[in-house]
Amino acid sequence: MKASQVLLGVNVDHCATLRQARYRTASREAGQAVEPDPVLFALLAERAGADGITMHLREDRRHVSEADVRRARDLISTRLNLEMACTKEMIDFARDLLPDAVCLVPENREEVTTEGGLDVLGQRDRVRAVVEAVLEKGIEPSLFIDPDGAAIEVAVSVGAPVVELHTGAYANAYYGPQRSAELNKLVAAANLAHQGGLVVNLGHGINYTNIAEIMTVPHINELNIGHTLVSRALMTGVEEAVREMKKRMRGLV
Repeated sequence: MKASQVLLGVNVDHCATLRQARYRTASREAGQAVEPDPVLFALLAERAGADGITMHLREDRRHVSEADVRRARDLISTRLNLEMACTKEMIDFARDLLPDAVCLVPENREEVTTEGGLDVLGQRDRVRAVVEAVLEKGIEPSLFIDPDGAAIEVAVSVGAPVVELHTGAYANAYYGPQRSAELNKLVAAANLAHQGGLVVNLGHGINYTNIAEIMTVPHINELNIGHTLVSRALMTGVEEAVREMKKRMRGLV
């Protein structure tokens, strides 16, 4: 896909993490002294050109809350992508909320952010059940997977129309000797997924520096970016942070 057509999904989880650092026990998620508001962050991101908003409702609600997601569903004007674990609770929540898309991700209670792709090989039947349950409600499912051929084959076999390739290993290797090898894995996986009829998204660890090389990966439909945008927004404001990322995605900076 041409660079000008690649979509930017803005993940607001780290904005919620900052709020929870002080207001985790507050009786409300926004208003009065409670800040920052991840839904306001999302609305400002949209105003600056974001094509969608991503929120991860974790089982322990460590950052984004149910109220955040429901407010976002009501207020945003672009697409809402709900990241979620493969659990009955989250299936029921998604089927009630009706986001535009869900991305099935792994969860580790010790991690601050999602690390590594979903183990689709080890839980093929469970993943298939979730995919079917959300498709039944008209929700687009995506699988967050490592850039691995076997995982892509499972994605095709369970009927998932979209994969989000985990770019974390590449991002971590960016200043080391494995950078080219990790980039090549992403390229090979994107080609394989495209050949299998899958829509290809990328996410995790993408920032203002590595974005130029990330954009050389073929067949990209959407990039989901969070931490670097929240970090830059602290210095320049949300809208400027999003506008600059969009420019870098298009090779204009």
